[in-house]
Amino acid sequence: MPRYAFRIEYDGQPYSGWQRQISAPSVQETLDSALAKLESNLPATAAAGRTDAGVHALGQVAHIDMGKDWDPFRLREAVNFHLKPHPVAILDCARVADDWHARFSALERRYLFRIAVRRAPLTHDIGLVWRVTQDVDLAAMREGATHLIGHHDFTTFRSTMCQAKSPMKTMDEITFDTQPYPGGFEIRAHLRARSFLHNQVRSIVGTLERVGAGTWPPERVKDALAARDRAACGPVAPPDGLYLADVVYEEPVFTGMP
Repeated sequence: MPRYAFRIEYDGQPYSGWQRQISAPSVQETLDSALAKLESNLPATAAAGRTDAGVHALGQVAHIDMGKDWDPFRLREAVNFHLKPHPVAILDCARVADDWHARFSALERRYLFRIAVRRAPLTHDIGLVWRVTQDVDLAAMREGATHLIGHHDFTTFRSTMCQAKSPMKTMDEITFDTQPYPGGFEIRAHLRARSFLHNQVRSIVGTLERVGAGTWPPERVKDALAARDRAACGPVAPPDGLYLADVVYEEPVFTGMP
């Protein structure tokens, strides 16, 4: 059975997350249902990461074993046709080796978190950015983030429901940039690691936002990490501004639009 990889974009607001749920809509179920229109008795898709309820994707990656050979372009177009009107789109499709795996072959995950700093309520980006109304000290956030770079026990920054066997993770990057936003400005947080714990990104961003707001001094982030205690974490950021931005593999998988 030929194996295909998809690069997927979605708005996570209508969904309980990537993974199929018994009684709630999921991105996986939506994609699998579209694929079932093309072939019957297909296995479930496997993804690079299980995004939570309300979390979005700019570059989620998943794979599936199809029953027949498809031209990747035609497969992408056919799946997108059957995905309508759901807010899920296949950006690219590629034939991959039979032993290639969207999750286990991945070398790195990259997340983006968007924070809109403005007093006015959101209109166009409701559910797509996290709006904060107070000014933010970006230099303080950057200083706080330095304490999280490297290989650490991230117990403080993971959900109590996390099923990972170990809280040890290596954080390769936490950086921030800004850009204009109507009525204020937007902060974009970029986080990069081989893998992440459940709620780790939202826990980190929520904590660093408290640093930016002046509620936490930057060095308190170091103390929270050392505590290895979920109670030491700052508020968990909402899913609104979180995007799985990219998944990196040893060899490029997708060639992009023709």
